[in-house]
Amino acid sequence: MIRFEDVSVTYDGAAEPAVRGVDFEVPEGELVLLVGPSGVGKSTVLGAVSGLVPHFTGGTLRGRVTVAGRDTRTHKPRELADVVGTVGQDPLSHFVTDTVEDELAYGMESLGLVPDVMRRRVEETLDLLGLADLRDRPIATLSGGQQQRVAIGSVLTPHPRVLVLDEPTSALDPAAAEEVLAVLQRLVHDLGTTVLMAEHRLERVVQYADQVALLPGPGATPVLGTPAEVMAVSPVYPPVVDLGRLAGWAPLPLTVRDARRRASGLREQLTGRDEPTPTAVPTPVRAPVPRPAASSRWRLRKKREVATAPTTPPPPVAEVRSLAVRRARVQALRHVDLTVTPGETIALMGRNGAGKSTLLNTLVGLVEPTTGTVRVGGADPHRTPPRDLVRHVGLVPQEPRDLLYADTVAAECVAADRDAEATPGTCRALVSGLLPGVTDDIHPRDLSEGQRLALALAVILTARPPLLLLDEPTRGLDYAAKARLVGVLRGLAAEGHAIVLATHDVELAAELAHRVVLLADGEVIADGPTAEVVVSSPSYAPQVTKILAPQRWLTVTQVRQALR
Repeated sequence: MIRFEDVSVTYDGAAEPAVRGVDFEVPEGELVLLVGPSGVGKSTVLGAVSGLVPHFTGGTLRGRVTVAGRDTRTHKPRELADVVGTVGQDPLSHFVTDTVEDELAYGMESLGLVPDVMRRRVEETLDLLGLADLRDRPIATLSGGQQQRVAIGSVLTPHPRVLVLDEPTSALDPAAAEEVLAVLQRLVHDLGTTVLMAEHRLERVVQYADQVALLPGPGATPVLGTPAEVMAVSPVYPPVVDLGRLAGWAPLPLTVRDARRRASGLREQLTGRDEPTPTAVPTPVRAPVPRPAASSRWRLRKKREVATAPTTPPPPVAEVRSLAVRRARVQALRHVDLTVTPGETIALMGRNGAGKSTLLNTLVGLVEPTTGTVRVGGADPHRTPPRDLVRHVGLVPQEPRDLLYADTVAAECVAADRDAEATPGTCRALVSGLLPGVTDDIHPRDLSEGQRLALALAVILTARPPLLLLDEPTRGLDYAAKARLVGVLRGLAAEGHAIVLATHDVELAAELAHRVVLLADGEVIADGPTAEVVVSSPSYAPQVTKILAPQRWLTVTQVRQALR
């Protein structure tokens, strides 16, 4: 159905091809997963299938890509629209109408389908993706995950023979991701739809793939094989594969179920070893100032008093009390109480539309409380001028492009240093740590979604605000980039910075968070140490927890350290 014949793509002004030597076939009715580190050209390969590369992006495509017998070099995207449905990393760039129902119908209108067929398919898609309650909602009022489901639905309604999906579950909560993947599997198995999908969260998708195509590095030749074969050699792999490698299991398991069947020996090895406890939150201590003394005996007594005197806890960096937010017809938050202390990392979790992003936007002053109070660094965020507020709090939004406006990475870094009054080179050093290999002269729009997010994070971190807010910080990041991000955030927390991140990435929460706050319909339904909250949750437990239950391990790192 899809055929790549020795394909290479070189963008205008680039010294080297973004991809080269791509030569493989995707048979009809199969799901092929495209994997590899950030920035190796996965989006370029997907764009070549839909004709966006090179007709929209520019550059030079050598070789040949055919879809259902049509050569994408001679067929523009509109001439492939009846065959190929595409969802990119940024759902907002796809929308052309204002409401959910209109967006689902638009593609069919463009193809001239009759109204009766359109109505039936819209209703089917609303039910398939759990969008029925949102049918009349303006798209602009939806959460990022809800928008992603609408974008997927809009390409399903025309019933294309080929689906090209770039990070389709990146903004979805675990339950919604399972629903979308179940729909894709049904399309592949029952209708013979061909799916080519790129995804970094392999723990969600690798078990559904018929084949995996690995792009090991920029410009490197792809490696094609079964999921088990490719995961054995891949530089990117999910926790279940990492645990299998550590335990020496062969063949490597791809699902929690397969791993649990082999884990009895590993559980025995771990029995009696110290199970991880919730990470203690570092608390800065104010050093008491001793008074002048007249004698050595007096000094000794004062030292003993100082050693035993209780320390005063530091003031919180943020406090939320009885917060409620109503936006148009939607009650986004209700009765929310939250205290954030220095050095603490909190993961906000919950289904799409639960209110996580609204809570972050309230903390940074972008949304005004309807009732209740919000204090950050002693200030009221929505009444504080931005130039003053940036000294207290910084937000990395879901769409990193909202923070990036310069023409090059170097210009972004210079502007960030200037705005934060930081030492020149501060931002560039952060970029180098998060994105090794990215040059100064590249335009931010030419970066992958994960690379843009890392650049936006570096821009915000340049000011080193006491409170750092991140909205879906691992969207588009591979495992290596995520590990670098975790290292940076741990370092900031150790220095006393407080971090609040809204995420659907249960593995990130297990690795990083001291506390997990679960939201549902705008209310806090759980707030406690990470191990206590996620271990008891079938939706939010990480893979290692599910595999080694009833033992309370969260990450492969903890298991590796325990076995030493």
